[in-house]
Amino acid sequence: QVQLVESGGGLVQAGGSLRLSCAASGRTFSIDYMGWFRQAPGKEREFVATINWNSGGTYYAATAKGRFTTSRDNAKNTGYLQMNSLKPEDTAVYYCGATKGFRIRTLEKEYDYWGQGTQVTVSS
Repeated sequence: QVQLVESGGGLVQAGGSLRLSCAASGRTFSIDYMGWFRQAPGKEREFVATINWNSGGTYYAATAKGRFTTSRDNAKNTGYLQMNSLKPEDTAVYYCGATKGFRIRTLEKEYDYWGQGTQVTVSS
């Protein structure tokens, strides 16, 4: 089992920045990818970014590319999502997920473990 705990959400004005953290514990050696998803009210959970836990390779959704950066610190078993130039449409609950596998995972159903989510609100 892998446990994930997100932190770092909050209220920010449009154009501002936030950094989310996702601390992993338990069988962290089984993590191959850590992904970030978000869910706005009345909408489905959508993919934001993912990082290969071993190589550091990353992949982003079009809405995140150029504004968001995902990274990880293996020594701390923690992943990060740096969000810059935030827009009101970025308002959502942000979740991190973890999974095993050998290819990039962008679907919610492909992730085995999830954190509890952290609220990000961007005011205009």
